[in-house]
Amino acid sequence: MRERIGVIGGGSWGTALAKLLAEKGYPVSLWVHNPERCREIADKRENSAYLPGITLPYNLIPSTDLREVASGKTAILCVVPSHVLRPVMTEVAPLLDGKPLVISATKGIEDETSKTMLGVLEEILPRSLHARICALSGPSFAREVARGMPTAVTAASAHPEAAAECQTTFTTSFFRVYTSHDVVGVELGGAVKNVIAIAAGVSDGLGFGHNSRAALITRGIAEIARLGSRMGADPRTLAGLAGMGDLVLTCTGDLSRNRNVGLRLGKGDRLSDILAEMKMVAEGVRNAKSVYHLARKLGVEMPITEQMYLLLHEGKSARQVVVDLMTRDLKPEIY
Repeated sequence: MRERIGVIGGGSWGTALAKLLAEKGYPVSLWVHNPERCREIADKRENSAYLPGITLPYNLIPSTDLREVASGKTAILCVVPSHVLRPVMTEVAPLLDGKPLVISATKGIEDETSKTMLGVLEEILPRSLHARICALSGPSFAREVARGMPTAVTAASAHPEAAAECQTTFTTSFFRVYTSHDVVGVELGGAVKNVIAIAAGVSDGLGFGHNSRAALITRGIAEIARLGSRMGADPRTLAGLAGMGDLVLTCTGDLSRNRNVGLRLGKGDRLSDILAEMKMVAEGVRNAKSVYHLARKLGVEMPITEQMYLLLHEGKSARQVVVDLMTRDLKPEIY
C-alpha cells in the first residue's frame, strides 16, 4: 500500500518536515490552523510567515480540515506546540483509519500532568495504536532542513518496528535518522534543552562570554541527566543527538527561538513584549514551568531550570538569577 502522510501543524518545523516527505514522493496533507496561511501555501507554494523564501512541492496539500488531513493516512506526524497537542490530537484520534504510524515531533512536557508528548498520546489514542507511536527529535533547525542541509536526528519508540518504520519514512540523502528504544531520554532531552537555551541566551544578552555559555551547556546536560536518571532514561541517550546534540544547537545557534528569547531578556526587554512580537512558539517559556514542577515532584535538583522558572514566571531579574546560580553552596561536580 502506498504511503499517505498527514502532518498536523503548519509552523516552521511542520512545514519543513512536510516538504521533506513530499520531496521523497509521498502524498502529504498539511493541516494549517490559519485559513489565510493555508491559502497562501496553496496559491504561492510558500509559508512566508514561518519559512519565507522556501518553495513547497505541489504534492504537499494544505488544508484547514482535520478530517481531510488525518483520514485514510498510513502515517500521522504531529508538530503542534506542546500546550495544544492534547486538544488537537483528541480531535484527530477518532478520524484515524486502521493502524497508522503516529509520530510526535513536538518537544515538551505537559504542565498539568507532567507527561511527555508520547505519554499524552498514549492517553488519547486507542490501545491498538500504542505500538505505533514514535518520537522524532534531535538537533534540527527547520530552515536548515527545508534547505536540504545535512541533519541527523533520532526516532524513538518502545516498539522497534515503529522506530524502524519512522526511520525509513524520513531518511533522505541529507536527513539521517537513527533509532532508539529510549523514549524517555529522547523526549526529556528535547524538552529540557529549550529551558537551558533560554539561560544561554540570557548569559549572552548580559554580555558574558564563551566561558559562561560553556558552563551553562555543561551544567544543563547535568540537569537533564539527573532528571533522566530518575525517570529511567539511558545516560547514553543524553550524550547523543537528542541530548547533548540538541542542547548545543539550541544554546548556540542564531536560529534558536529560545536562545533569542533569553538574549532579549538579558538585554532588558520584557517577556510580554518579546512574546507579542514572535510569530513562532518558544517552547522553553512554557516548559520552564512544566520541567520545574516535574523536578520538584520527583525531588531532582535542577538549579538552572529553577532560576529560569523564577525569571520567566515570577519576575526575577536576569542579573539576580546569575548571582544566585554562582553563589550556590559549593559541592563536587559529580555526585
